[in-house]
Amino acid sequence: MVMKTPTKFFFVKGKSEGYKPLNAFDGALLNAGIGNTNLVKMSSIIPPKCKEIDPISLPPGALVPAAYASITSEVPGEIISAAVAAAFPEDEDYPALIMEHADKASQSQVEEVVRKMAEEGMKMRGKKIKYIKSISIEHKVVKVGCVFAAVVLWD
Repeated sequence: MVMKTPTKFFFVKGKSEGYKPLNAFDGALLNAGIGNTNLVKMSSIIPPKCKEIDPISLPPGALVPAAYASITSEVPGEIISAAVAAAFPEDEDYPALIMEHADKASQSQVEEVVRKMAEEGMKMRGKKIKYIKSISIEHKVVKVGCVFAAVVLWD
């Protein structure tokens, strides 16, 4: 089976508490609106000329490529955060670069790190950045918590 090159993308984020870590992760996916799909974790490239869209309802069971960050904790009171950032080059014939980061830190700290990661990644490629877009989420753990942030690619 060959997957098509995506033509659209969107950002999502979610958080949840759960019975066990996997339940919390599943709940975060549901909260993000992509919980009834099969995520295919991918490396971090948005194809050239791919268009950003608002999040859409994906077909149940669909194979969905996504670059994502998540973190789960079982420490009550702990702050956990996840973020993704995409750096878009000035040259529209070149792909955008996604970076993912999650940590036991504040949302602002995690988002600052992931944006710098995207900037550094484009610098390594020798490309000038037109703009960087990011999304992040924070959660204070009650029992078993999870946060999730992603760039979802779709055709």
